[in-house]
Amino acid sequence: METQTTTKTIWNLDATHSEVGFKVKHMMITNVSGSFGKFDVTVQTEGDDFRTANIDFSAELDSISTGNGDRDNHLKSGDFFDTAKYPRLGFRSTKLVKKDDGSFTLHGDLTIRDVTKPVKLDVEFGGIAKDPWGNEKSGFTITGKINRTDFNLNWNAALETGGVLVSEEVKLYAEVQLIKKA
Repeated sequence: METQTTTKTIWNLDATHSEVGFKVKHMMITNVSGSFGKFDVTVQTEGDDFRTANIDFSAELDSISTGNGDRDNHLKSGDFFDTAKYPRLGFRSTKLVKKDDGSFTLHGDLTIRDVTKPVKLDVEFGGIAKDPWGNEKSGFTITGKINRTDFNLNWNAALETGGVLVSEEVKLYAEVQLIKKA
C-alpha cells in the first residue's frame, strides 16, 4: 500500500507589501480610518493549496495610527484597547471555505483584550507569482465587519441630535502579501 505525503508549506509576511486597517463611522456621518503599523502573519498550507491554510495573525496595538495623536492615545487607553494590559490582538483560522475560483470565506477566532469571538472574513485570492529575485509570493485582499462592543470596546458618547459619536460596527480590511519559505 502506497502512502502519499503532502509537503507542508510555510508562508511568511512580506510586511513591505502588506497593510492592515479599519474604518469606523464618526458622528454617524463620516468614516475615520486607521491602521496597524506592526503586525505579523504565518500561514501553513499543504503544498500550495490555500484551502488547507492554518493562519496565525497578530497585531501590536501600540502601533495603531489614525493620523491623530490624541485619538491614537485614546484608542490605546483603558477606554478602548488598554494596550498596557493587552498589547496585541490575535486571529487564528478555524476553516477556509471556497466560494468560487478566487474567493473564500475565512472563519476564525479573533481575540481583542481578553475576549475571543468567532468571526467571518471575505478573502479574495490574488494568485501566486515569482518576484524578480525568485521569491514565490501570494496575495490576498481581506475584508469583514465586527461589532466592537463584542470585544469590550464600549466607550462612546451620545450626540445632541441622537445617535452616538462612534459606531459599534468596525469595517476591517487588509492587503496581505506572503513569501513562501524556502
